[in-house]
Amino acid sequence: MLTKREKSELRSILFRHLDGIVTAPSAYELYDKGVLDYILKHKNVSLSSLAAEFNANEGYLNVALHTMASQGWLDIRVDNSSNTVEISSNELSEKAFKNCDLYKDVVELLKFSGNFHNRKFELEPFRKWELICKQYSNHFGKDNSDPLIQQIMSHIEGILIGPSIVALGMSGMFHKYFMEASFRPEEFHRDAESFEKLLSFFKDLGWFEQSGSTFKFTDKGLFFAKRASAYGVTVSYIPTLRWLNELIFGDPTQIRNIKPGEKEIHVDREMNVWGSGGAHAAYFKKVDEILIEIFNKPLAEQPKGVLDMGCGNGAFLEHIFNVIDGQTLRGEHLEDHPLFLVGADYNTTAIEISRRNLINADIWAKVIWGDISNPNQLAETLDKDYGIDLSDLLNVRTFLDHNRVFEMPSDNHGIASTSQGAFAHKGARIDNNTVEASLYEHLTLWKPFVSKHGLLLIE
Repeated sequence: MLTKREKSELRSILFRHLDGIVTAPSAYELYDKGVLDYILKHKNVSLSSLAAEFNANEGYLNVALHTMASQGWLDIRVDNSSNTVEISSNELSEKAFKNCDLYKDVVELLKFSGNFHNRKFELEPFRKWELICKQYSNHFGKDNSDPLIQQIMSHIEGILIGPSIVALGMSGMFHKYFMEASFRPEEFHRDAESFEKLLSFFKDLGWFEQSGSTFKFTDKGLFFAKRASAYGVTVSYIPTLRWLNELIFGDPTQIRNIKPGEKEIHVDREMNVWGSGGAHAAYFKKVDEILIEIFNKPLAEQPKGVLDMGCGNGAFLEHIFNVIDGQTLRGEHLEDHPLFLVGADYNTTAIEISRRNLINADIWAKVIWGDISNPNQLAETLDKDYGIDLSDLLNVRTFLDHNRVFEMPSDNHGIASTSQGAFAHKGARIDNNTVEASLYEHLTLWKPFVSKHGLLLIE
């Protein structure tokens, strides 16, 4: 049984893994193009002059540099009043930058794996993965007692295990059947020899114990297995990370240059839906108290139902129904006061998954296409097709408003942002005042539809 402190330490490792999946390709592209050497040489440089020097797209260059700053390897100062960004080297910069070549192999692995099926196990990328694991086991010949080298190793470890954790989680490896008893590799995978090599690497990380030809989860392994979905969203954006060179130094619009109906190439949407549904489950309990209060009011004062904008895999709607059905006054009167559940999503894959999951859960719900940036159209669809007034519903959403398509605001609204964040749209940098003004106008669009029963929003 893990102690509270041990769990905290393992959670820190998990977050460093996620850091690594984004940091490694970002750092290596900047290293490979000479951007990091330029910063070391000049010590202080403006973002605009750096973008001009390397003919880079300022927006995505800014994001990549902020990624480096998040690791403590350089300093960034954003002045929102003058709309300028200044980059400075610090005491860690030189050592960190010189070791960014350690990312080369895993970054090349990320790109190489994009040539293969994103669900099937294939030998060619696995063999490359195996070679890197052998180098990793020796810390690439570096002194692993050095905190900075440890940091880089944890990043590399994140890329080596993140996609595998997600693949195993999505395919059922973390079922109780495997988690509660010892098992042999051939029980799960038809290529038992390769799968045993994968398990052996996890064993070296302390996730499994091996006895003869059987493996058994350790407490550490169970900790990560139960949180496999926490890797899902980050890993789902590896297709974007394969494009970083083009996004930062080339044509940033290519990755979204797809025809209507064509599959997205910047994200593995099915994986994204799986990861977000699982990872967000921990947050759902935070809203239970609010739901119970709302649906314990006199029946005449309650919303007619709930609309989940960006319903993903339907998990939040299912949770909402179970809370209302089992813990509220409304749940006792569903025959006379039915609960109209509506799931809306911009992505057709998410709509299909959500609809299927809700049917399997025996929950009646209307799952439709909707755009968070266009509540008027959503209201029109609900009224025309179902006779439902959007303002009669409790509007909820999880981790969606930040992910809407950017719309240039019509006015600044006197906003003076204090944000130090980095935002971009199609390669161009968006200043923080504009980002906040856009959010203000976005929420204003929803005001007519949430004034009656409110907006329950998790971010």
